[in-house]
Amino acid sequence: MAVEGGMKCVKFLLFFFNFIFWLCGLALIVLGVLVQMTLHKTPVIKDAAGSAAPLVLIVIGVIIFFIAFFGCCGAWKENYCMVTMFAILLSIIIIAEIATAIAAYVFRDKLTGLVDDGLKDMIEHYNNTEYKKSLDRFQKELKCCGAANATDWVHYQPDGISVPDSCCKNITLNCGLKAMNDANKIYTNGCQSAVENFLKANTLWIAVAALVIAFIEILGLVFACTLMRGIRSGYEVM
Repeated sequence: MAVEGGMKCVKFLLFFFNFIFWLCGLALIVLGVLVQMTLHKTPVIKDAAGSAAPLVLIVIGVIIFFIAFFGCCGAWKENYCMVTMFAILLSIIIIAEIATAIAAYVFRDKLTGLVDDGLKDMIEHYNNTEYKKSLDRFQKELKCCGAANATDWVHYQPDGISVPDSCCKNITLNCGLKAMNDANKIYTNGCQSAVENFLKANTLWIAVAALVIAFIEILGLVFACTLMRGIRSGYEVM
């Protein structure tokens, strides 16, 4: 009877955790969509915007969403095949998430180069309407000027000492003319470090969320394996 009671407890715990898995799948879908939207709004890392990482998050979320079905039904009906399928699929998901985390870590190491190259490219093609709008928004919101510093705008005007108005602390028409060396009028610090800090802060939150989800998934896998062993051994768990 003690074993029966223990298996019953595992059964209901597995059913409960599958509801949590369902929520985790939904969270990953939302997280993937938000990351993809953020990257596409950040043309300074246009190579990263095409990264598969957000799409992988969305796909994993959809798969988890449906895997929860096998877990719930298998636990409730004590079906060995369904619980086994749930455990196998969940193991694959955990491996895929580890691979995604590794890819994200590698991308983080390349972040400085991507941001620097992207910002310099935008400055060089500032006449492009899309780049101009995006870079002006960055400089206004992040309170910065240029990639490394304001001198990156040396070719902006023939005089070599003018910057876009979006570099100004108090933005008015033509406020950036001949103001490159005037720290009272413009922000002299570059946007590279500001963008990196913004992206790293968001990456930290994503990493925390991924760790929480992975912990829940591993618990679910342990419960599934325990229930599988109980069912296979022929114990009555109802």
